[in-house]
Amino acid sequence: MINVKAQAYVFDAYGTLLDVHAAIARHRAEAGPDAERFSEIWRIKQLEYTWTLTLAGAYLDFWSLTERALDYAFARIPSVSQALRPKLLEAYFKLDAFPDAAETLAALKSRGLRLAILSNGSPRMLAAATQESKLAASLDAVLSVDAVRVYKPRPEVYALVTDRFAIPAQDVVFVSSNRWDVMGAASFGFSTVWVNRGRMPDEYPDAQPSRTITVLAELPALGL
Repeated sequence: MINVKAQAYVFDAYGTLLDVHAAIARHRAEAGPDAERFSEIWRIKQLEYTWTLTLAGAYLDFWSLTERALDYAFARIPSVSQALRPKLLEAYFKLDAFPDAAETLAALKSRGLRLAILSNGSPRMLAAATQESKLAASLDAVLSVDAVRVYKPRPEVYALVTDRFAIPAQDVVFVSSNRWDVMGAASFGFSTVWVNRGRMPDEYPDAQPSRTITVLAELPALGL
């Protein structure tokens, strides 16, 4: 059960509040018939780099990994013109929020809860995205892995939240669409909500989410 004394709701950014496929969506016609596959490869490789570098004890900021993953996607899907590279990077820098993100944050904020983002994104990326998407006004903190130079799901990342708000892990509700991120947060001691938009099967039965929803708009109605 989620702790009813939760003091803070903390959100993953990419894939949870921000639509990671919005960049390709803005240029789908130019990208052609392989646009969706291209975007999936870009996203998967971006995440893979975070995990492999962290395991190797190395670090590059998320923007550098986003660029590298994009170049990999171009190499894998040559039907997508590399002339799109600057346009896609510009679009990724200011991704669209999901349609229910702003309203959900505002509803939670009205209850006196503290709200934050905890993200792999670099501070510059997160500042641009939260301003562009109109989410910044509802947030008390935007926390980036740059502060510890390792990526999720390392526990040092989740500790940024408890350090920032000076509260125990059990007083935090962590919300993510990424099941591996929910696993990491649950292992750290947060109550967790998995936003399972794609109705995907559960990959981590030993680290169950406290609740599962299919859209962000369901979150305030849970009455947590």
